[in-house]
Parts: sequence; C-alpha cells; structure tokens
Amino acid sequence: MKRDRAAFLLTALSWVSVATFGCLPFLLSNLDLSLVDAFFESMSGITTTGSTIITNLNETPKAILLWRAMLQWLGGIGIIVMAITLMPIMNIGGMQLFVISTSNTPEKILPKSKEISIRLIIVYVSLTLVCAFFYKIFGMNFFDSIVHSMTTIATGGFSTHNNSFGSFNSASIEWISVLFMIIGSLPFVVYLKSIHGNWRSFFYDDQIKLFFILTIIIIIITTIWLSINHSENYLVLFRIAAFNITSILTGTGYSSSDYSLWGGFGLVIMFIIMFIGGCAGSTTGGVKIFRLQLLFRAAQSQIKKLTQPHGVFITSFNGKSVDEDVFNSVMGFFFMYILIFILTSIFLSFLGLDFLTAISASASAISNVGPGLGDVIGPSGNYSTLNNQAKWVLSFTMLIGRLEIFTFLVLLSMS
Repeated sequence: MKRDRAAFLLTALSWVSVATFGCLPFLLSNLDLSLVDAFFESMSGITTTGSTIITNLNETPKAILLWRAMLQWLGGIGIIVMAITLMPIMNIGGMQLFVISTSNTPEKILPKSKEISIRLIIVYVSLTLVCAFFYKIFGMNFFDSIVHSMTTIATGGFSTHNNSFGSFNSASIEWISVLFMIIGSLPFVVYLKSIHGNWRSFFYDDQIKLFFILTIIIIIITTIWLSINHSENYLVLFRIAAFNITSILTGTGYSSSDYSLWGGFGLVIMFIIMFIGGCAGSTTGGVKIFRLQLLFRAAQSQIKKLTQPHGVFITSFNGKSVDEDVFNSVMGFFFMYILIFILTSIFLSFLGLDFLTAISASASAISNVGPGLGDVIGPSGNYSTLNNQAKWVLSFTMLIGRLEIFTFLVLLSMS
C-alpha cells in the first residue's frame, strides 16, 4: 500500500516539479513574461499540449524555441514510459490491460521496467532523428528540422513560426509531418515487438486498426465537405484535411490553415476529435482509442443481455477476455474525464470567456491538444489574451489530462 501511495505521489510531483523548473528560462528571457505566463508555457510544453502565450514566434530567441521543443520532447518520452511501466501497475483508467509483467512484485517489475524504458528511449530518439532527417531533405533549415522533429514525435505541436506549418507552404513537409504524427500516436510497445521480429503487431492490434479506420473516414468526410464549400483542387483539399485532422486527432496541434473558417461542420468535427487521441502507450492525450472500443463493446454486450437475458457474452480485446474491473475502471475514467471538461468549461465561462472559447479551451487542455476554436485561441490566435485566472485553471487541467485523471485526483483522497 505504501508503495502504491509513493507511486501516485512521485508521478504527480515529478510533472509539477519539471513544469516549475521549466518556466525559469521563460522568466529569465527577454520576452518579459509574468510568472503565470511562464508556468503556462512550461506546463503546456511538458504535457505536450502545445498551447502558447507567445505572440510573435518569428522574433522569439532560438534558445527559447529550442527549450520549448525540448520540454515537449521530454514530456513525450515521459508519458510513454509512465503509460507502459507505471499506469498498468496503478490500474489507471483500464491501463491494467497493458501490464508488462504477470507478477506485481517490485522485485520483478522494476528491473523489467528499467529494461523496457531504456529500449523505449532508444526507439524514441531514433524516430526523432529520422523525422529531422526527412524534414531537412524536404526543405526545412537545420534548426527548424530539429525543433519540429522533437515536437512532432512528441505530438506536442510547438512550432518556430506564427503560422505553424503554413509558413513552409510545402506539401512534402506536411505529408512527412502526417506520417510522423501517426507514428507518435501508435503504441510504442509495437515498435519494440517489431524490433524482435514481430511485425504482425501492427496489423493485429485492435486499437491500431480502429485508429487508422477512424482517421481515414474523418479525413474523407472532411475532404468532401471542403470540396463542396471551396473551389480549390481536390488533392489540395485532401492534403489540407489530412494534415489538420491528423494534427488535432493526435493532439499535436499543428495547423496549415485556419480550420475555424471551415464552417459549422468543420468546427463540430474538430471539436469532437479533440477528445479521441491516439493509442495507449503513445505520446498522445485524449480519451484514447482502446477506451472507446471497450465502452462500445460494453454497450453491445448490454444490448445483447437485454434481448438474451440468460446468454453469456465475453468481451475481448486483442484476443483476450476483459474482466469487469477493467470495464469499471474505463467507465470511471470516462465519467471523470467528461465531468472535469464540463466543470472547467463552466469555470472558464464564469471568468469571462465566451462560449466557444471556454468549451474548446477546456477540451483542448484536458486532451492536451493545444489550439482551440474561434478567433481568440484558434489556429490563428493564442492564449495570451486570457486572464491570469483562466491560465492557471488551464495549466492544471493540462496536468490532470496528461496524468490520466486519477493519477492526480487520487492525491486529493483523505486516505
């Protein structure tokens, strides 16, 4: 029991400590940032959210731009290691499905966790370097390629330009980004398995299959919508849809165009996919694909039980049966996720934010997406104009979302 308490406390405090330390370079820079602005930027970085209060990235010192990218890069590998080694042990939100050991004794878990963490870091670094290489050969300068490779693999979204990827105006660079955003959204365990020759994991993992199906369907629907309402070439519209949909779905937060101008349907699509995220064990935020799968399958089982009261229905995930404790954990997570989103939206509205800004900022923060919707915090805006109280609220909402809700909320328990 003491070991479990220490794990929860150490996990939460480590992220808060890094965010606090991370704000020092912002305070000491010539950007003239207040404490709340510096902490907001640092928390946005370490949680790989990507929301920013810096109004002119084009004139921001390169050292600060690199520091922002490093925060996101460290946050990306941090959440991967935590999701694969700690959360399954702590039974957070159904993550016990992905436990790495059949024994919960620390003598067996810790050595294996250390070994897996080292391998994950090697894979993470390798993918970052490969991403930087492709960015460089397709037109980015050396600095931009390094910075954007770190924030792409981490699905963080910090850029070096005010217009994000719109500044490059390059189809090749955007498609490279789409590829590596997707790579960062897949379970990093499958990369470890593939290194040992098990390439089938990519094709037989339930959440990977659903992730690709959802992504493709949403991109196609959005492309059709854009083609109906815009006169550009169909392939151009497909690229615009693919880049921006992938960016928001994976919680990266890059933009190549102002999707706030896509009309009502576009806004609804962007708002909904903010909550989805990628796969468990990836760098993404959001509810995660596997939880949506389990919730849908639980609903299917409930319908079958209503029509066949005496039937026995076994729900499976990746070929293994899922027990009731996992379902309860997932449903508890989903309820608290929605509840915190609602409460944050209400609080932000109370602090003076308009409806669209309040609900999209809340969704963006808890899902670690970055940009919101509308003129204020949309892809063409930033969070600098929000009042200090709203920035503090959003900073801790980012943290709660990144720590999968319960890792943080359990600290509020009297026991």
